[in-house]
Amino acid sequence: MQVTNIPSPAEDVEVSFGSPSGTRTRQVAGGRDVAERRLTAARAVAAETVLNGDHAVVVIGVTSNGPELTWMNPAFERASGYSLAEAKARDGDILSPGYRSVVLARLAEHAMDREPFPMTLPTLRPDGEEVAVPVMITPHFDGRDSLDFFVAVQFGALEPVATPSPDLGYHSRHALETVARVSDILSQVGDDQVLDAIGRLLTRHLYPWCGFFADDGVLTPISGLAGGVAAGQRPPGRAVADQDDPVGRLLGATLMRRVRIGVDSVESAGSPSAQLVEHARAALGGTLAPGGELLVLPLLGRGRTLGVMAVVQRGVGDDQEESETVLELVARRVGLAMDHSRLYEAEHRVAEALQRAMLPEQDQVDGLDVWTYYAPNAEHAQVGGDWFDVVHLDERTVATVVGDVVGHDVEAAASMGQLRSVVRAFATELIDPGTVLTKVDGILEGMRIPRPASLVYATLTPADEETGTWVLDYTRAGHLPGLLISGGEVRDLDGAPGRLMGFGGAERETATVRVRPGDVVMFYTDGLVERRSRTIQDGVQLVRGILQEAAAAATGAADVGEALLRRLSEPPEDDIAVVIIRLPEPTGPAGARSPRQARWRLSSDTDSVRMARRLTVSTCELWGVANAGAAELVVAELVSNAVLHGWGSVVLSLKDPGDGLRIEVEDGNPVPPTSLEVHPARVGGYGMRIVTRLADWGWRPSGAGKVVWARMRQEIPEGLL
Repeated sequence: MQVTNIPSPAEDVEVSFGSPSGTRTRQVAGGRDVAERRLTAARAVAAETVLNGDHAVVVIGVTSNGPELTWMNPAFERASGYSLAEAKARDGDILSPGYRSVVLARLAEHAMDREPFPMTLPTLRPDGEEVAVPVMITPHFDGRDSLDFFVAVQFGALEPVATPSPDLGYHSRHALETVARVSDILSQVGDDQVLDAIGRLLTRHLYPWCGFFADDGVLTPISGLAGGVAAGQRPPGRAVADQDDPVGRLLGATLMRRVRIGVDSVESAGSPSAQLVEHARAALGGTLAPGGELLVLPLLGRGRTLGVMAVVQRGVGDDQEESETVLELVARRVGLAMDHSRLYEAEHRVAEALQRAMLPEQDQVDGLDVWTYYAPNAEHAQVGGDWFDVVHLDERTVATVVGDVVGHDVEAAASMGQLRSVVRAFATELIDPGTVLTKVDGILEGMRIPRPASLVYATLTPADEETGTWVLDYTRAGHLPGLLISGGEVRDLDGAPGRLMGFGGAERETATVRVRPGDVVMFYTDGLVERRSRTIQDGVQLVRGILQEAAAAATGAADVGEALLRRLSEPPEDDIAVVIIRLPEPTGPAGARSPRQARWRLSSDTDSVRMARRLTVSTCELWGVANAGAAELVVAELVSNAVLHGWGSVVLSLKDPGDGLRIEVEDGNPVPPTSLEVHPARVGGYGMRIVTRLADWGWRPSGAGKVVWARMRQEIPEGLL
């Protein structure tokens, strides 16, 4: 049948009917309206066929975690034996063991062809029967031309699944699929949850219970590759006592071997073997049958045991040896992954220590309010080429440098250290910014520093003691202009531009501007303003707006800096270094200015708490700050937390900007402080509550660690002291 003429909805339709005796033509009344109604009816019939017909249909969505079941019709539910909810509860894992990787590979192979392709979906039903569903798969794309989902429609009869090899049975395919899935999990799941994911996989297919444990004096469950003792070493004093226990001996092994523990035969209470049995009993409750066994294997790194893996065996069967071989392969893979993770962590700590050693010690600058900030890239190894310096060049001149060496690795940090040392050496002799960088250019040509670098170098010198004005001289080497906030307006410090360091060739210039009390000067690296979601220009405009608002209401450089961090709260995509300098208003006797500030580096031990308290009280008395007792309490709490929970040395800073004492305590632990709920069974939890009553407080990242700050309130609640 052929429709040959549809001129308009009002005209008749000419339809030709073919037959063995010839072709006959007749007019069909109704025109295009009838044709459209029939097309609509045909679509409805097709939709009904897809929804409730005998041919299986399934939609496979494409997500960031890979393909996943999105929808299936009743025919597919009957073929597979699973409802959509049941299939999703199994994470879509309804394929026959051994075939999942093949199916995913076929989908990936044909995903971008935009053409339908045939495939067989081998499915394991809940009753153990395996069926093959022949389907035609069509990829569908969204409006942005991105692959959105696949539609698979059955086009043939269901068939039994063919065994991949005559010698490869059901359990063997289970084993191969399990090992492949473990490899996928190790490469795709985050390090902190990867062992939990592997445990769920093994308990789903092979064992009633599985656990991973590290030895830190007791066997502690771990869920990630970095869990347990960081160096993978056994605690002192355990070696001799553990030799009588099979798991204890396993913890000291350097070769792969299997240990079986009868759940009823553990005699030594508190031994590693007894601890494993107790963990299994706690996890399985009453289902840990008497006479059962735990199979334990070491998680081996390079020449050491990092932990153990334990499973409860179902019983003796034909596939027991095969299952144990799979378990051994899994343990080897997990052990190597743990070892690689810890080697990476060790390298990370070395790089971090190098970076922290190269970050500056900010000089205490009388007459200027200085706030500095450094944050490493959130996506890299917390080491890079950004840095800042704030130093006294002589009794009158203060210099600041903000620089950026390209890269986020140890080589970038090493180049930064070399460049920083050269700049500081010439700065102390030559002072003038243009002259300093011109000399540095000449030195860098012979040093062969492998990374390009930008920087801005500035000096501040008092110009008029009575009015409190200063002279700001600066020069730039391929760096973003600094910002000056004066009289409520923000202007770029874009004078004296120049090429990147080492590419100078000509004499560099020096630009000069006068700054007055209340003005704010800011230098920064591009990591502060650059994001994937916006251009550098947009980021600079955003910062200008924030500074204009913050500087008008701020009484100190720290207020401006904290406002900047609050508004730009997303994790940095590049290293960030910031220096903010505010010129305070003259106060008190001639020549005296606020803020006054003091800074001390303390060791990480309990004696530092007493020292910090004494330093705080004596400084408050010297400055005439009221409520020295309240400041002492706050400092004691913050320093105690830094000693107990922080890493490395502790830096205590006191600043008096004129509107309340500001306290800052820095340590090397990036984890933010937390106020605990007070509970009779918990020791502690009161300290930060006291701080909250006495001061406004917060925290910010600093290098690889953090700074916890507190601004003392002018009025202390009655009865608190």
